[in-house]
Amino acid sequence: MDELKIPNVVCKIEVYAAVNPSEDPDKVRLAVSHVILETDYQYKEGSIKATSNQLNSLVKIQETIKKHRTNKIYRRQMRFNTKGDTTWFYLNKQAAFVDVIAACEEAEESAMGPIKVILHSKDLDKVVDWLAPEMTE
Repeated sequence: MDELKIPNVVCKIEVYAAVNPSEDPDKVRLAVSHVILETDYQYKEGSIKATSNQLNSLVKIQETIKKHRTNKIYRRQMRFNTKGDTTWFYLNKQAAFVDVIAACEEAEESAMGPIKVILHSKDLDKVVDWLAPEMTE
């Protein structure tokens, strides 16, 4: 199967992770950096925020979804969480720290809190279809 071409759409990506009092902010930033590539990071008020305007910064998540065939989980979450031209999903923070991308359906599934990935685009359907495409057997 050929690689899915990254759609040429405008998309703002925001990634948030709370930094709990027991956590090292550098380790939380590392976990976030394993999830989203080539971004700017900010640490303030107890959380790490990463932002990007490049869909290719999500390529690692997209490849993991494809490899593990978890597209249905992500598509369901993104459909459920869509409001206007924005959607979001959670990733497990501990898994991300060890460079594993794993979805969380509920924030509580990640003991130290999840990483929240928020996508803003006027072409949200194209973004979702690229990130977690419908699988055809």
